[in-house]
Amino acid sequence: MQDASWDYAIVDHKTYGDLDRQHDLFTALRKEDPVHWTEPSGFRPFWTISKHSDIIEIERQNERFINAPRTKILSIEFENKVREAMAGRPMLVRAINHMDNPEHAKYKKITHAWFQPREVRRLEERIGLLARASVDQMLEKGNACDFYNDVAVWYPLKVIMLILGIPDEHGQRLLDITKAYFGGGDPEMQRGSDLIDATFAYVEFFREVARERRQNPTDDLASIIATAEVDGKPIGEFETSSYYVALASAGHDTTSATLSGGLLALMQNPAEMRKLRDNPDLIPTAVEEIVRWVSPVKHFFRTATETYTLRGKTIKQGDNLLLAYPSANRDEDAFERPFAFVADRTPNRHVGFGFGIHACLGMYLAKVEMIAFMRELLSRADKFQLAGDPAWTETSFVGGLKRLPIRFSRLH
Repeated sequence: MQDASWDYAIVDHKTYGDLDRQHDLFTALRKEDPVHWTEPSGFRPFWTISKHSDIIEIERQNERFINAPRTKILSIEFENKVREAMAGRPMLVRAINHMDNPEHAKYKKITHAWFQPREVRRLEERIGLLARASVDQMLEKGNACDFYNDVAVWYPLKVIMLILGIPDEHGQRLLDITKAYFGGGDPEMQRGSDLIDATFAYVEFFREVARERRQNPTDDLASIIATAEVDGKPIGEFETSSYYVALASAGHDTTSATLSGGLLALMQNPAEMRKLRDNPDLIPTAVEEIVRWVSPVKHFFRTATETYTLRGKTIKQGDNLLLAYPSANRDEDAFERPFAFVADRTPNRHVGFGFGIHACLGMYLAKVEMIAFMRELLSRADKFQLAGDPAWTETSFVGGLKRLPIRFSRLH
């Protein structure tokens, strides 16, 4: 596979639904053409950046390589549909992960304090109770379940609803929207909705949340966003809804993908599972390895603001660059035994949360969530086995497993 076939594979949703195919592709790119000019038919061209050190180099230089105006893989046809649906705007939402400084810093400041360790620690007990309840629900199913659909999708959603102050009865609606939003090209996940439909459904849902919080503000994150100001003025409706969509979607799907992918990795590596059972203090270290292993965010784009040379290739001003995070997290030059799952791997300089000023705002919260859940799971269930074939979502953007049928036994 090379050149034109590489180009098509990079943008093909099916590549990411087949892990062997995904890793074979990026292993070849890292070895043969790590700064690869990519011109798939039906898409605007871009550079595919597959090496860990190159992605770090680009992310460090946030003025040379900016987020706007291109954020992810979309076909030219779909980009035109977005502009039509959005009255000429090039994107469906405009959250902080789409912004550059100085605007990025101003909008990040709105919620920054909420995601710092001190604030998250205030929520740790409640997050722990949600983790316990999630494992309770799994155990109530007997000795088998679809771990992804029955457990992993619900737990992070409950955490997001907790911090946003959204009542439990809205859970199924939010879950359906999120699945469609991140479904990529996977018909199982979209269920008749595409990205545009799902975005509009999100916006409609959160418009009501914002309206209610402006009238009756509380101490939750939804109220902070609804009443936020930048430069002394209330933020616009588009930016408000974008903020909600980014927090509700990204904070949910990435964590559910990571938890389910992490359990599968531990099932496939029983010696690593034993390490955690013998020493639960290793769970925070294992969570970092799980994030590296799963790499739920497949890519983000950057755009060069000036001509730049990388590995002898001339990147021109205005060129787009795709940062391939799953590739960086399997880079042979960045990790010893990159294709081995090592629960106590240290150091672990993965880029599963991104890097630089645009690193994931909620990464500390995500770690606390996953640590709490893995502690509950491994202390209360055992003898995990596959009860069928796992399956991965066909999406080039954000995702992981869409099915993980398992059997297990109760410890106590």
